[in-house]
Amino acid sequence: MLSFPFYKPFLRRRTWQWLVPILCALLFLVTVIWLPHQAQQLESTERQEQQIADTLWVEQTIRFQLGRNEDDIRSFAGQIAAGHLAGDKLRGRMRFLLRNHPEFTRIAWIDARDNGTSSDRQDHFSLEDLPAPLRLKLGRIRGTLAPEYSLPEPPDETRLPALMDYLFPIRQEGRYAGCVIVTYSLAGILDQMVPWWFAQKNEIRLTDRNERTLGQRTAGGEGRGVYTYAHDLHLPYTDITLRTDSVKGAPNLLPNLLIVVIVALTLGLFWSLAALWRDITRRMTVERALREQIAFRTAMEDSLVTGLRVYDLKGKITYVNPAFCRMVGMPAESLIGLSPPMPYWAPEIMDEYRERFAQRIAGKIDSQGFETIFLRKGRERFPVLIYESALVDESGRQTGWMSSILDISDRKRFEELNQRQQEKLQASARMVTMGELASTLAHELNQPLAAITSYTTGALNLLADSATPQDEAGMARIRGALEKANAQAQRAGHVIRSVHTFTKRREPRRETVELSALIADVVQLAELQASRHFITIKADIAQDTPAVQADPMMLGQVLLNLTRNAIEAMRDMEPERRVLLIGAGADPLAPGSVSISVADHGCGIPPHARERLFSPFFSTKADGMGMGLKICRTVVESHGGTLTYADSPGGGTVFRFSLHAASPAKT
Repeated sequence: MLSFPFYKPFLRRRTWQWLVPILCALLFLVTVIWLPHQAQQLESTERQEQQIADTLWVEQTIRFQLGRNEDDIRSFAGQIAAGHLAGDKLRGRMRFLLRNHPEFTRIAWIDARDNGTSSDRQDHFSLEDLPAPLRLKLGRIRGTLAPEYSLPEPPDETRLPALMDYLFPIRQEGRYAGCVIVTYSLAGILDQMVPWWFAQKNEIRLTDRNERTLGQRTAGGEGRGVYTYAHDLHLPYTDITLRTDSVKGAPNLLPNLLIVVIVALTLGLFWSLAALWRDITRRMTVERALREQIAFRTAMEDSLVTGLRVYDLKGKITYVNPAFCRMVGMPAESLIGLSPPMPYWAPEIMDEYRERFAQRIAGKIDSQGFETIFLRKGRERFPVLIYESALVDESGRQTGWMSSILDISDRKRFEELNQRQQEKLQASARMVTMGELASTLAHELNQPLAAITSYTTGALNLLADSATPQDEAGMARIRGALEKANAQAQRAGHVIRSVHTFTKRREPRRETVELSALIADVVQLAELQASRHFITIKADIAQDTPAVQADPMMLGQVLLNLTRNAIEAMRDMEPERRVLLIGAGADPLAPGSVSISVADHGCGIPPHARERLFSPFFSTKADGMGMGLKICRTVVESHGGTLTYADSPGGGTVFRFSLHAASPAKT
């Protein structure tokens, strides 16, 4: 057989067939031998760590309770220092503290003259009645004025159990005024401050620096000496250590461990096969669901009207959806991979694009969104609204930026249409206002025209009666009459021009407006209606009131509407209350702004009308259109202000709004 050429490969294959199972068996045997000892070591380590953690927790519990006791003693000492406790009342409070704190065995008070009162004696005692170590402690406390714990002596036949004193000095005006001495039973500390469940599992001792036992609690029996731990209580001027010894012994090896391991490994093998089959089935299900989700997301993205665009950290486009491609008129293949400048950026605002792109790369993203202009197929411009946010992967790491782009061409057209409708509505409101003023205007113009007629007639008569035209006195009277006639004619012309300007329709424009001149024009128009109801209009304009940047016609309409509302509110009031005040001055609450107010002394705004006061087509007047205050608020808000109202302190209502002051002209 050795002469066959195929024997050596067969022998090598046969050797590996035996060697692999043997190696596996040896590995399994080593595992079976090593695993129990490792498990025992891990369990022992875990028990020791638990012993340390429990001991530290108990130590913290004792320290916390001692701290609470110190707070009670501090409060008790404070009452003594304040003179609230003396004689029987002092002993009563000591007995009360002893009942509430079973770990206390005695409470004593020694004043600055070394006269003492104790909870366990009816008579007083002196400093000489105290043990020598305690007297030394008192002597040191007189100088330090700091609380201390005394070092307890180990218990013997005469000292059972070991006691520890806590001395708390009292100071008054920086001087020693006495000391409160509280005596602890160390066994009482263990009985009262150590939880019962910990005491059932451990032998607990308090020892001094020489490891002599000062107090002991063995509710669960003697410790085994396997799991132990010691920790200092860190009490001032004393060394006391908390020592714990678990009643548990070292862990034992499991019986019949080999059989248990073999059965467990066999079961684990079948469980692994079942788990593998289940994992494969779940993976196939997840992959099928993932494909469906990808198809659904693709269909959803293709049907969106909102453009989506993704940048990487270097500013290169990595993804665009079909909606964005339709917006800019370019296919996705031409867009992906592009870096700034982009072909859909408008040339006239290229600097703005570059600045925003630099801010995005720096991580500064405007979460409120911003408007800009894009190019469609390189020619047609259209407005867009862009929202951007950081793109974060599943690990929380930023990989780029996500942009949502909305084509707002239709919204812009609607806003322009709404603006034109608003202008028409304002023009209609002005015409309604002037229609109401028409009758008063005719009456008002008749007065200056009649005066002009009278003065000119008188001038003619003076010229006819004067025998000597060179007479200086006669000429002076003629000149005065003619000057008065000229003034009245100018007044009539000013009134007519104001009405013409107010009713004239024009495009809105912003310019620097002097409030004193604007309010004077409004007052002159409003006096036509105010005089019929015997209402006085006063203007209070501060001297340092700056000019504002506004449309003078729209601002005049706001003031005239508010003034007319104020006149209507006061027409049925007592004569002395018919005073309308128009005020203007720098706004103290908003630097760089001007506050304008219109105040009346009318009946105020009814409670039921406050919520709907600025609603369109709502009016408290029977013949009102319900658009006046709505228009006023719209105009003020278009100038960057807010129209508000409040009750006037003297009765009535104050309408107030603020406008930005005009910037001073640069020289």
